[in-house]
Amino acid sequence: MEKYTDFWDRGKFKCSKCGAQLFDSDAKFKSGTSWPSFREAKKGAIKTRPDHSFGMLRTEILCAKCGQHLGHVFDDGKISGDTDPKARQRFCVLSDALMFDKDKNKK
Repeated sequence: MEKYTDFWDRGKFKCSKCGAQLFDSDAKFKSGTSWPSFREAKKGAIKTRPDHSFGMLRTEILCAKCGQHLGHVFDDGKISGDTDPKARQRFCVLSDALMFDKDKNKK
């Protein structure tokens, strides 16, 4: 199990390599997978590129600031447990690619 999969503190998830803000905790949802899942990234924080590794066609996500590999994005948010009415994408992120800043003003 990844470090941030069942982690529900309020705050900001940042790139573990450069510290760029990637996701708000409000965008995180329980996907039933072994990886932290987010419905959306901060505007401009993520770059994507096709990933054909292991004979699959996926979309890799990278930090827009430093290029670190973060994971993959899929169009299966709604069927993966996102209860938001506008659920669409699931950003499936490696915990090792993240660091967390707790929001001291929210509980």
